[in-house]
Amino acid sequence: MKILKKKAFLALILLIVRLTVYSQQTTLPEQKDRWAIQPDGSITWNINNRLPHSDHIEMSGEKVSLWVGYRVDSAGISSITRKVVFPTFRMLPDDTRSHIAYNFQDNELPRIYIDNKLLKFEISQREQGGDLAFVAKSINHHGVMRIMAEAGKSAPVKIERALFPSVDKPMAIEKFIFTNTGSKPVTVSMEKLYRAVTTDTLRSKSSPHTVVMKTVNDGSRVLQPGRSAVFAVCYFATDHPEQPFPVDPGAEENERIKRIAKIQSPLQLETPDSILNTAFAFAKIRATESIFKTKRGYLHGPGGLEYYAAIWANDQAEYVSPYFAFSGDSIGTMSAMNCYRLFASYMNPEYNALPSSVVAEGDAIWKGAGDRGDQAMIAYGASRFALTYGKADSAKVLWPLISWCLEYCRRQINDQGVVTSQSDELEGRFPSGKANLSTNCLYYDALVSATMLAGQLRLPKKQIEDYRASASAIKLNIEKYFGANVAGFDTYKYYETNNTLRAWICVPLAMGIYDRSEGTIAALFSPQLWTADGLATEAGKETFWDRSTLYALRGVLQAGATDQAMDFLHYYSRRRLLGEHVPYAVEAYPEGSQRHLSAESGLYCRIFIEGLFGIRPTGFNSFNCTPRLPKNWKQMTLSNIHAFGTVFDVEIARMNGEKVAVTITKAGIAHTDIINDGETAKIKL
Repeated sequence: MKILKKKAFLALILLIVRLTVYSQQTTLPEQKDRWAIQPDGSITWNINNRLPHSDHIEMSGEKVSLWVGYRVDSAGISSITRKVVFPTFRMLPDDTRSHIAYNFQDNELPRIYIDNKLLKFEISQREQGGDLAFVAKSINHHGVMRIMAEAGKSAPVKIERALFPSVDKPMAIEKFIFTNTGSKPVTVSMEKLYRAVTTDTLRSKSSPHTVVMKTVNDGSRVLQPGRSAVFAVCYFATDHPEQPFPVDPGAEENERIKRIAKIQSPLQLETPDSILNTAFAFAKIRATESIFKTKRGYLHGPGGLEYYAAIWANDQAEYVSPYFAFSGDSIGTMSAMNCYRLFASYMNPEYNALPSSVVAEGDAIWKGAGDRGDQAMIAYGASRFALTYGKADSAKVLWPLISWCLEYCRRQINDQGVVTSQSDELEGRFPSGKANLSTNCLYYDALVSATMLAGQLRLPKKQIEDYRASASAIKLNIEKYFGANVAGFDTYKYYETNNTLRAWICVPLAMGIYDRSEGTIAALFSPQLWTADGLATEAGKETFWDRSTLYALRGVLQAGATDQAMDFLHYYSRRRLLGEHVPYAVEAYPEGSQRHLSAESGLYCRIFIEGLFGIRPTGFNSFNCTPRLPKNWKQMTLSNIHAFGTVFDVEIARMNGEKVAVTITKAGIAHTDIINDGETAKIKL
């Protein structure tokens, strides 16, 4: 009797501890926006007394990437650093970072005069004597960075300064528009500048490369009241400096604007939350612009001043390529196919691991962290892409890679039934043991997709059944091997001897494994893991990587904790879009200074496609839709979706009671399924 009472008492204590732990959801801090959404979908910072402030942004075209660091001091005087990367102009030896890149500072600009007074751009050069200072009034982002400024305290001249990459040339442009706002004529002049540097012949790949900084439309203009003049500085690379390189800044800007509009037109999100709508639209820009035209075709690259004309098994194969199958961007889908083809070229009959990365336009590889679970990443991404893209011919091209990667993973299964790997996508920055949760969950989802894909390709039934059985087995073994109580939460240990909470415990949720969803969600949103910038990589550490936060938000939505997820999604989106470092998802901190690596933006978009709308591909023309409509929303729409071989809209609307209407509109014809909130509609297009 005493033993029973003691057991009951211990059970009660454990229940109280569990309830106490689970009730510790993070209180989200108040946010003070620096930026504001504009009617045209851009964001603007109207510079006020919250100074000084500095930030950076990256913008990319097919042959160039422009990183702009900007700062406004307490007097409103701005300074800019331009870092221009030319991904296909390479040096030797071949490696990840063998592209050429050059920095350009404000003090290298040609001198500009307004009525014979020098316009100064540097913070260190205050307006004094007969000089004028470039005083920034606002900054705007929407694929082009625009700075609105005044020329000092007395000159009746307004200045618009625009920075952007060329869409298809190895060139970045900085354009100045001077407008006379006074009642008398004003003379504006820009000195002619031409500066060139040529790389070392012995170290240059193919031939020496020349980088040129030069003025366009330089000279003197007399502006009558209300009139404007345009000057520009361009930064370009060439292997033939003796040949003319004509530049039309206006035409280049128009092409950039058209490219942004083309990215924005398909796959439009419409919800009652303008922050989510705008953040989604911006994420599409960053995810899609960072595709470089290489000698191997279009290749998506992370960017960040380091990663260009190269692909990774996580960033490209796992994160962003499945997004491109929904995006409606032809360049994006070409980059996805090229990514998978390039990895497939390294398949081998011995089943040695594929490289983690193929770099230098496909001429070299990187596998410095060994097998990071790359085969699981590739099989997961390629199988989801193939199903979503909806084209049998493309799927047949990808199938040998998918099946090879699955077989590789099968050969790495240990005695406890889980897949081993030497590291994970963090490449040893944090411990991952001999077998990690991420690799195994990716392998599970890849098997699920491969089962459906093999059916679409009419492969032998035994092969299909083997994949289905393997998926069931690995799901069971994930629970046995990784399922654990960690820090009071019924969740997962990331590897066998792990005893601290890790951000990647979110991966099972994103892969449709909900056995421990309650405890996992509580752990993710607890003060132990959630920080002001999203998930800490490990509890108690300051390091964060946005990719885990993005997976977590998607996974929590998929698991059905909709309103809880939306609070954190809105907070995160507002911070990234309108806060201190804008307007995109970032890579990490403290590593990389929160650079805007592009595949993370693809993951952001997938929160909505796969999480909020619950779209899970099941065939070339079919998908499951498990929508997660927040309680305070009446409807939400994802329109102009290019996927499953067609174009369609998905609208989710709340009916009376607990019913939800799922309406699919294709070619003007609408079909509606009425389901219970939380149920799945099986859609065939």
